[in-house]
Amino acid sequence: MEQLVLQMEKELVGQRQNIRLLITALLAGGHVLLEGVPGIGKTKMVKTLSKLIGGESKRVQFTPDMMPSDIIGHVVYNMQTNQFETIKGPVFANLLLADEINRTPPKTQAALLEAMEEGQVTIHGVTYALPDPFFVVATQNPVEYEGTYILPEAQLDRFLFKLTMQYPSHEHEKQILKQHVPWEKKHTSTDEPICTLEEILAQRKKLQEVVVDDSILEYITTLIRNTRETKRLQLGASSRAGIAVLMASKAWALLDNRLYVTPDDVKMVARPALRHRLILSPQVELEGGTSDHIIDETLAAIPVPR
Repeated sequence: MEQLVLQMEKELVGQRQNIRLLITALLAGGHVLLEGVPGIGKTKMVKTLSKLIGGESKRVQFTPDMMPSDIIGHVVYNMQTNQFETIKGPVFANLLLADEINRTPPKTQAALLEAMEEGQVTIHGVTYALPDPFFVVATQNPVEYEGTYILPEAQLDRFLFKLTMQYPSHEHEKQILKQHVPWEKKHTSTDEPICTLEEILAQRKKLQEVVVDDSILEYITTLIRNTRETKRLQLGASSRAGIAVLMASKAWALLDNRLYVTPDDVKMVARPALRHRLILSPQVELEGGTSDHIIDETLAAIPVPR
């Protein structure tokens, strides 16, 4: 998996952390919500991953007039054969890029999120299993809310991670520009996969071998329960959030070639696993606070197991 990370870093300058977290979510069997302003490489990150892992990848550009059948599929009547035929939608893929998911109505959002949770869809009364692995990366723009349909908290909870992409640093910006000057280009992108679906599924099975000490479980439990007790949050983390932190910690450790989880693994995945599951109190919002700040403060207040 390290080769996958290195190849993606060649294509996406300055995004090492998000790249590793994206692959961590893939190993953990979760899905990712990727948020950032336009033009900083959200779609490119997912398309690069799709080229490198093989399998079938599809992209859906969400629009306000999109229906659930446009995602999961529908049935049409074939007049030549006098039979109904099932046309499967783009959800039948190993990696699905759901671009600008907040631009489509709630009914269509719900159809995709149900497929993410159940790993299957029902078309005209017949249930079809989705491919394995099935990995959804949904993007959304945090600055334009006109004509959008914001995902409710209950649906955000279906995503393992919420990753945020920021503007690159000065040096990284310069490297990005260099990639678009032909005589300065240091490498050429490859369309050849460097990681097969079988390898990904094998790594997922290997997650069962990752050891989690009881002190780490206590650490995660305390983190989750403390978010429910602070008055700075209207809504703390759920039990599903605790499971997300645990599974993501195991996947992060495996990506780091370890078969045991450390407190640093928990700290590394806590932000992306929890930031979209917490609801701030009105006072904290007025003061300009964020869920990331509260997660950091909560972690700092918990004794680190040794």
